[in-house]
Amino acid sequence: MTPQEKLLALQTQLACFESVAVAFSGGVDSTLLLRVARDLLGAERVLAITAVSPFFPTREQNESRTLAAQLGVHQELIAVDPLQTPEVARNDARRCYHCKKILMRSCLDRAQTLGFSRLVEGSNLDDLSDYRPGSEAIKELGIFSPLLAANLTKQDVRKLSHQLNLPTANKPAFACLASRIPYGTPITVAALSQVEDCETYLNQQGFENYRVRHHGSTARIEVPPAEQLKLIQEPLRSDLIAHCKKSGFHFVTLDLEGYRTGSLNEELS
Repeated sequence: MTPQEKLLALQTQLACFESVAVAFSGGVDSTLLLRVARDLLGAERVLAITAVSPFFPTREQNESRTLAAQLGVHQELIAVDPLQTPEVARNDARRCYHCKKILMRSCLDRAQTLGFSRLVEGSNLDDLSDYRPGSEAIKELGIFSPLLAANLTKQDVRKLSHQLNLPTANKPAFACLASRIPYGTPITVAALSQVEDCETYLNQQGFENYRVRHHGSTARIEVPPAEQLKLIQEPLRSDLIAHCKKSGFHFVTLDLEGYRTGSLNEELS
């Protein structure tokens, strides 16, 4: 199927609902889903719900607000703290399942309270290829994944986003801050703040694809191999080291393998 045929399938599925609430992060997937739902059902029958937690950077939260406003869709921000749940804070290999269930349950409850008939979320076909226990929670709660049902891949989502002139068409993939901390290492607000602070710095220096992995006193930085030389040029190298140490790290390392999503899942294979 072509991206246009998949878009038609997506529209057909959404047309079955009187109204929808979209679990909205401001990423490329949920932004496309929100736009298609708005175009099809009208802004008054669509709601964007964003769960705000220590795992969700302030920068991403602000971007989600801007996008929802640009699309003319009302956004509900829900404060949720998954770290209050021991199964999340201890950070074993099932952490994502427990966290996703808490976040999505909060979104589902708010959607129902406000009278929206269905909560939908933006998983796509490529998400099935990685270890994502959070997908189980989505299914258990009965939350619908229209992009997945329409067989849309990430490439399809980006192509359609370009066609619709969405500002997220080229937005890099984002995963929650908890994914920067190795399984088995308890998650703390302090550790999440360290990661967010250092990643914000990299973003301000013009890097688009990056991760700061938290290994106790060590920050392991991932950027694409083609950009590693830029990272070790002065004065950026010294400034980065100083910034990371100010954030609380004692050692700053560069991962020579480079940026890749889900690198901490490599320990599970």
